[in-house]
Amino acid sequence: MKKIVIAAGTGFLGKVLTQHFKNKVEKIIILTRGKGRIEGNIHYLHWDANTVGDWKDEINNADVLINMTGRSVDCRYNQKNKDLIMSSRIQSTRVLGKAVAACEIPPKVWLNSSTATIYRHSLDKEMDEIHGEVGTGFSVDVATQWEKTFFEQQTSKTRKIALRTSIVLGKSGGAFPPILNLSKIGFGGKQGDGNQKLSWIHQTDFARSVEFIINNSKIKDVINIVAPKPSTNAAFMKTLQNVTKTPIAIPISKPLLEFGARIIKTETELILKSRNVVPLKLIDNGFQFLYPDLESALRSLT
Repeated sequence: MKKIVIAAGTGFLGKVLTQHFKNKVEKIIILTRGKGRIEGNIHYLHWDANTVGDWKDEINNADVLINMTGRSVDCRYNQKNKDLIMSSRIQSTRVLGKAVAACEIPPKVWLNSSTATIYRHSLDKEMDEIHGEVGTGFSVDVATQWEKTFFEQQTSKTRKIALRTSIVLGKSGGAFPPILNLSKIGFGGKQGDGNQKLSWIHQTDFARSVEFIINNSKIKDVINIVAPKPSTNAAFMKTLQNVTKTPIAIPISKPLLEFGARIIKTETELILKSRNVVPLKLIDNGFQFLYPDLESALRSLT
């Protein structure tokens, strides 16, 4: 590949992808709200994620466009934050759609972020791309509107895939570092009743799965980006305790989680919703995980 464009490539997952691809492609374009700069074969271009600007020229003749844009959901769901969460995803997707539609030589592939939270809270049924059941609530509304906007874009020459990603485990960002720190200070017990399912993927397999999708023309529409087997919250925290050899693991009850969430201005849904999601399409198409089991994944990150 000659050129990949990553919209919002300065966040945690954008950096994971940049690191993975920087020695595999001639040029990486990062669309960022920050200042433009060049670091080797990585070119940072300013955009506002709302309007078409000069950055559109880099979309033309790109091999791949990856959109990682979206305001963090790690906040209280008041109306202001809800509007920002929704609009940041919808607007960026629309404006990229306009840029792709205007290309003389459009990207071969467009991968757009989505979320495994689109599926309903499930303790029993595993949710794959074929038989998974869409849930209800604000987070699900965001995901469904996001995907609807994405697939409405008129890009007949560009293969489109929505990445339904769950928790990506990595050392330098995302959900894992705070969980690891909690565990190390003794608060690494189950959260709530601990029965809620937790779908996850190692950051290396996240990046590898993205490359696999790019190179596999049979994959389109939606795809779950998760490890083969979901854990429970209790099993996840116990495995982390064993890996870090922490002697104490105090559980955190649901009322305490709700109190703490208000203090740090976030929502308990991020912890208590049961995400029972499996990667049917990745497995059926032959993807091989480097970290298929939780213990090996956690050991590589601690």
